[in-house]
Amino acid sequence: MKEPELLAPAGSPEALDAAAGEGADGVYLGLRSFNARMRSANFTYSQFEGALRSLHRMGRKLYVTVNTVFEQREADRMFQLLKYLAVLGPDGIIVQDFGVIRMVRDNFPTLKLHASTQMNIASARAVNLLSRQGVSRVVLARELSFEEIQDIRAKTNMELEVFVHGALCVSASGLCLFSGYLGGKSANRGMCTQACRRFYRQDDEGGYYFSPSDLQLLERVPLLADLGVNSFKIEGRMKSAEYVGAVVSAYRRVIDGLSGDREKSVREGLDILKGDFARKKTAFYFDGFVDWLKADQDGGTGIPLGTLLKAKGSGESRRGLIPAGTVRPYPGDSVRLHRSDDTERKAHKLTAVEDADRAGLSGTGTGAGIWISIPEGFVPGDSVYLIQTRLMSRRYPPVIRGTERFRREPGREKAPEISLPSLKKAEKPPFPEGVYGAVSQIEDLFILQSVRPVRVMLQLTRKNAARLLDAALPPLPFTPKEIILTLDPYFPQDMETTLEEEITELQKKGYYQFVVNNLGHLSYFRSALQKFTRPPGPAKRTKQTILPPALIAGPYLYQFNRWANAFVASLGLNAMISPPENNRQNLEKTMIPGRRALTFITLFSYPALFRIRADLRGLYDFGEFRDSRDERFRLISGGDHTGGMNGEGSLVIPEKPYSIVDKVPFLEEAGFRRFILDFSGPPLRKKDYRGIMNALQAGRPLPDTSRFNWKDGFYSPPPV
Repeated sequence: MKEPELLAPAGSPEALDAAAGEGADGVYLGLRSFNARMRSANFTYSQFEGALRSLHRMGRKLYVTVNTVFEQREADRMFQLLKYLAVLGPDGIIVQDFGVIRMVRDNFPTLKLHASTQMNIASARAVNLLSRQGVSRVVLARELSFEEIQDIRAKTNMELEVFVHGALCVSASGLCLFSGYLGGKSANRGMCTQACRRFYRQDDEGGYYFSPSDLQLLERVPLLADLGVNSFKIEGRMKSAEYVGAVVSAYRRVIDGLSGDREKSVREGLDILKGDFARKKTAFYFDGFVDWLKADQDGGTGIPLGTLLKAKGSGESRRGLIPAGTVRPYPGDSVRLHRSDDTERKAHKLTAVEDADRAGLSGTGTGAGIWISIPEGFVPGDSVYLIQTRLMSRRYPPVIRGTERFRREPGREKAPEISLPSLKKAEKPPFPEGVYGAVSQIEDLFILQSVRPVRVMLQLTRKNAARLLDAALPPLPFTPKEIILTLDPYFPQDMETTLEEEITELQKKGYYQFVVNNLGHLSYFRSALQKFTRPPGPAKRTKQTILPPALIAGPYLYQFNRWANAFVASLGLNAMISPPENNRQNLEKTMIPGRRALTFITLFSYPALFRIRADLRGLYDFGEFRDSRDERFRLISGGDHTGGMNGEGSLVIPEKPYSIVDKVPFLEEAGFRRFILDFSGPPLRKKDYRGIMNALQAGRPLPDTSRFNWKDGFYSPPPV
């Protein structure tokens, strides 16, 4: 058995030293643009070049994260970065954007492509499609069971990388829109503000409802190694060097023990992890949906030291008073401070620690406390966590030496133009112009008939599929050719057989139009196209005749640039739905005039901010909750509204819907012709539907709605 790779995070040069010093086979790091951890220190170009040279001399590997989506205006910068990387030759680049795949394949074929977990690959179908597109490794989505990973491994020869340790997202990989909704700081752009770690309230109670425990699969490493997983990945580019060193040491011990006493090596690894100062541990979905969300588990890592009782001074003399507890900090220890409103989190090394009573400074009326040094900006009520002690610190030989001789940087070249096919004038579009209505329940189709859209989009849930296939179902107000079935963006391996059987039977009943939201869906339809032939004419059509599928690229096949659009179009999808986080300026730059006619724009929706694979009904019994700014949201668990996630998943949606119904005249003037009103959020009422349709016809803005990113776009830090 070939020993699997141990892959460690390097968010800073110190973490790089720790990873290499404890025996990581490779590291992954980001430069100062286009990576999914823009808030970590990351590496300068000279540091990266020095690290690459040193690691290769050590026989280790280095992978660069280019795992965010880019807008069309950033195409030149992306091209310059990729050309720079192609010259230097890292062992691979980890990517999310289809546009990066296309740009690399067309211009820099020496770069090895690894599909990021942000690409939401959870099935063998999706893995194999990427293999045919030149990708050499896939980082699987984290919401998979052991059996699903096992099945994927059996059905592909692709290199598979699996996360085994570190922080988790409550939302399915690559499908979280919460942070972007709160202010444009999108997780798809590396700017996640960790909405899942925040404190929320419902009625008179509150909790950290969506803050998961940390992943730990150390005990399952032997199972995964025997399975043939190629790389074990540790999360943590925001973590300290000490954390990285401890975790790498533990997993190194278990991997090295695979050929010997496995139980002993696991015990030794667990002993090492006792001091990682992270959250409680979970196996996440590996063993089923067990014990990974606890409302009383706050979003911080480390040992809670309490909240600041008082604060005084400024600059280096700034001090904060914390309660005296069972754990005492000392000078040289590191703490992390969290603002009470979740707007800032900051690590700080303590330069001063004094007993309040001994210093004659208590005066709080709350008993003894401890004064500690704190950075500016933190005030009473903010939380403090101990994240490492001075005794944990270890010195590692530096990996990077003498960066002054490394002077290469990306150039100033312009990206070449990417050619995109335009819709021919004589070619009849497969989808008519006009307004489309989207719903999640069959019952809502009867409401839509009151003001009929040109076609309807129905979520393909298990319940909906069963009812559409039921011969005893009363006639629907729309025929199969008027119904487009929308597939859920999360497509795990255990849904493969079920979904294929459902789609095959639905096609026999005349349903042939689909919105695909995952590469796994597309893989099925690409192979299915080989089987289906269009009938020679209406007179010869029979009930068993199956029409070729007409496909729309859904909003979760993210297309924020022409290169991504070209990649998706090359797979046979010319119609597309603009992503929910997109803005008007970028949409018009991305979609050339000849392709705007087949671009669908959502005018109204309750965007899914979290898409959670688990059904949370057994854990939480509330529907509505609010944040510290009194912004309100809904938790929808189980049933039709959760889409195709086995009909048992959960969604979080905003109480305030997104709407640009008043912008249709401007969009039509720009050449867009197809629009969606998406009512697959809360239950649809006829008076609400008619009110929205009336506002649309009058070009009138809807009250109490959000524009999301439509006007302001993504938040983007200044380029470096």
